[in-house]
Amino acid sequence: MSDAAKEIAGLSFEDALKQLETIVRELEQGNVPLERSIEMYERGDALRQHCDTLLKAAEAKVEKIQLGQNGEPTGTTELDPQNG
Repeated sequence: MSDAAKEIAGLSFEDALKQLETIVRELEQGNVPLERSIEMYERGDALRQHCDTLLKAAEAKVEKIQLGQNGEPTGTTELDPQNG
């Protein structure tokens, strides 16, 4: 794993999203040289993948409420990310 990949892996969702937004904004302005644009695009793609992974992990932690016969919650179970 490269140093950049390790650094990205250590970012929170919020920090990764902020960096991604900054990259998008800079690229949209069109003032970045081609080589730097490619580097920024690659980092942005890695940040996007990291954010996607964190979101999927958060979704997997959302608890599914089990309802009893009276309609009241009886307990919770974590969703299995493999089985949805």
